[in-house]
Amino acid sequence: MADPTLTPAEVARLLPATVAVFRAELAAVPERVLAWHPAPGEWCVKEVLGHLLEADRRGFAGRIRIILGADTPALEGWDVVAVAAARQDCGKPVAGLLEELAALRADAATLVGRLLAADLERAGRHPTVGLLRVGDLLQEWVHHDRNHIRQALANVQAYVWPAMGNAQKFSGE
Repeated sequence: MADPTLTPAEVARLLPATVAVFRAELAAVPERVLAWHPAPGEWCVKEVLGHLLEADRRGFAGRIRIILGADTPALEGWDVVAVAAARQDCGKPVAGLLEELAALRADAATLVGRLLAADLERAGRHPTVGLLRVGDLLQEWVHHDRNHIRQALANVQAYVWPAMGNAQKFSGE
């Protein structure tokens, strides 16, 4: 099997690609659908975007900057549910959330694109998962983004499901 690791240059190209995927899909989705919760305690699409914003600041670009600035620094965890609730993204226009994410991603892509091989081995210590290398964070960032793209798409699918009538039988669900 080939090495599954993406290079910093490859990750740097994928970061803004996530924004492009969201822009393409969400431009066509009505705001009421973007603010809809598929179940109690589950995020609406706008909250997914808010989570990506916070994950960039606190979890990915933020942690990479901390790690590059010190030798094996202590990294902080964060309460994603409490942060999502405090952000109140359901009531915000999706265009503003996408613009904010695009700006963060442009900055993050520059950061990632400048990483050297030695930077990938630098690490910090997280209270829950232990040692986190910059290289590990890059791979997780790509995985995390695609997981939340899938979540946002699933929300739109769940929204239309009840209106499908007998066409639901085509889905085999």
